[in-house]
Amino acid sequence: MLRSLRHRNFQLFFAGQLISLIGTWMQNVAQAWLVYRLTGSAVLLGVIGFANQIPVFLIAPIGGALADRYKRQHIVICTQTVSMLLAFVLGWLTLAGKVQVWQIGVLAAALGTVNAFDIPARQSFIVEMVGREDLPNAIALNSSMFNGARIIGPAIAGVLVAAIGEGWCFLANAISYIAVIVGLFLMRVPRNLQKPVGSAIERIREGFQYVGRTLPIRNILFLLGTVSLLGMPFAVLMPIFADRILHGGAKGLGILMGGSGVGACAGALTLAARGGIKGLGRWVMLSCAGFGVSLALFSLSRIFWLSVALLVPVGYCMMVQMASSNTLIQTFTPDYIRGRVMAVYSMMFMGMAPLGSLLAGSLAHRLGADNVVFGSGIACVIAAAVFGRGLPRLRVEARKLIVAEEMVGGDPVQEMSGTGIETE
Repeated sequence: MLRSLRHRNFQLFFAGQLISLIGTWMQNVAQAWLVYRLTGSAVLLGVIGFANQIPVFLIAPIGGALADRYKRQHIVICTQTVSMLLAFVLGWLTLAGKVQVWQIGVLAAALGTVNAFDIPARQSFIVEMVGREDLPNAIALNSSMFNGARIIGPAIAGVLVAAIGEGWCFLANAISYIAVIVGLFLMRVPRNLQKPVGSAIERIREGFQYVGRTLPIRNILFLLGTVSLLGMPFAVLMPIFADRILHGGAKGLGILMGGSGVGACAGALTLAARGGIKGLGRWVMLSCAGFGVSLALFSLSRIFWLSVALLVPVGYCMMVQMASSNTLIQTFTPDYIRGRVMAVYSMMFMGMAPLGSLLAGSLAHRLGADNVVFGSGIACVIAAAVFGRGLPRLRVEARKLIVAEEMVGGDPVQEMSGTGIETE
């Protein structure tokens, strides 16, 4: 389960990111509560979520092209430093009593722009730290770290917001970035990228063309985008569930987010314990369906601790789908184009979510948050069924990709040779 941690660079990355991500989750919860406290508006919760994530959809292709051209380690150092400065600004504005909703929106959009460059570089950087053999395990451990922080961060934020206010959460997040920046500086990563030829536009187009003609990647990204658009925005409505529906307040919001984090962490650890990628196609389908069913049941609950319990399978299934999708896509992708493919992954994973946040916020204002989340769950179940119908053909095309990678000298991931990509 921990085999990726034998690599020194990944040890540094793991330790630094764990500290930093706790701060990130503290800021996410505190920011959502701050917007809700200032406005009480479901629409504005959706607007802030839109402002934070839409830059990923618009700018990630440029970030992916840069990740394939320049040293990814240096790109991530720059993006993490800028993110730290933005958190300091938000903390200062809040503690000074000067913060306004439009300022939160501007800072959220700025952070989203930074993420458009950070996510493709950081995701494609993982293979440089551990190699292709340990890549599936590293992705799963990275996901477990992300969701371990998702358990701790919201719980701390819920207590701090209720006790001393949101501003201290923002400052704590800013300070937490120091750990990951120091870890990145301490890494020794050889430069082994081949510089791509052609103009920036041609390189970006090449990334989209590769995704478009590669059936397994295209199908996985289509399902991921659908879930991000219709299912993931339930998170922006959590303040409404915590306050109006379940009557838990800021502390209840932290507990609810922590519940989904517990499930997501368990899902990531489940994947980390796997020996390879065999069967992940079916896992993607089943976890998407399970996510939808659990989300629909959560929307019907009016008992606080039952709702917390239902968010555990929501988080578990969500993480299994996302991490499995990431693993399969990176397995099928050659190194020379990895940054650009991960940029498209970022567009589907994070870029579609702001459109969904805006839609969910608007619909919740008219139909109620519970009805919107119920509809989102049903939509995810339907999307999983459509994806499942294409699994047999996906398996055949995936085998071709594996053979092609082996012919050009790529190291096959464990359980990838022969019929190892079976989705059954």
